[in-house]
Amino acid sequence: MISVRRTAALAVAGGIAAAVTMFPALPALAHGSPTLPISRTAACASEGTEPDLPACQAALAANGGRFGRFDNLRVPNVNGNDQDVIPDGRLCSGNLPDFRGLDLARTDWPTTKMTAGSTLSIRYVGTIPHAGTFRVYLTKQGYDPKQPLGWGDLAAKPILTVTDPPLTDGSYRMRAKLPKDRTGKHVLYVVWQTSSTPDTYYSCSDLQIKAPAPAVVAATKPAATPKASRSAEPGAVAAPQEAVGPTAAGASEPGRESWLSPAAAEAQDRVNLGHQIIVATLIVIVGVAAGAGFQRLRRRGPRA
Repeated sequence: MISVRRTAALAVAGGIAAAVTMFPALPALAHGSPTLPISRTAACASEGTEPDLPACQAALAANGGRFGRFDNLRVPNVNGNDQDVIPDGRLCSGNLPDFRGLDLARTDWPTTKMTAGSTLSIRYVGTIPHAGTFRVYLTKQGYDPKQPLGWGDLAAKPILTVTDPPLTDGSYRMRAKLPKDRTGKHVLYVVWQTSSTPDTYYSCSDLQIKAPAPAVVAATKPAATPKASRSAEPGAVAAPQEAVGPTAAGASEPGRESWLSPAAAEAQDRVNLGHQIIVATLIVIVGVAAGAGFQRLRRRGPRA
């Protein structure tokens, strides 16, 4: 009985193995797309977040049918030869028919606003994680969004290259420094070349970059003039001080004559005359008394 079961199990296993060899190889399930800054695929493609936007509706109409899944814009066997495989004007679609509407030259794609010279946070959702290298490019200054995107519109060197970043909360998270000389409409072009599959993923994220605010120079107040010390420093000349308040009553100011009224002057003269008479009378009295005393002394004569 046991041998019968083993024989049956081996037959089933063999049948499954034979059946598998009859089907072509299944595609690798390594999917992803940038959601910050939001890409055209993440916004407009199948299961995207902004399918009702005018740009997405126009892209859908140009597509000629429904989009492919938002995380499945991938091209096999590129092996780093991106410019040889993807022609100019087809960079955002990866030259795939299921995404060709994403190549439309428009100015109203979902846009992320940034400032020149600032740090850009990138969140690349990985619905199925795989190893690989991210290369992040930015269009040159002077890029015209009204023209199809070509390889010549991108800077020669990526602004960021990262290999095997960790997957955190379902996304690869990276940070890139934006050049200081970029302003206006630009496209962030992300290439993810996986190393555990033969696939390379492409995406376009639209940016509106503004110039940084001019530096504000703080107004400096002029240094306050220090107040003169009350105690004069050696060699210092004291500044003349102004008189404060009225001159005291009755005090003569320098250089100013004192004048009496006529009545006051007459009264002052009478007082002075009285003083003179009194003094003269006293002199006469003293003189008379002195003369009388002298005469008495003469009469007595010298004593024996």
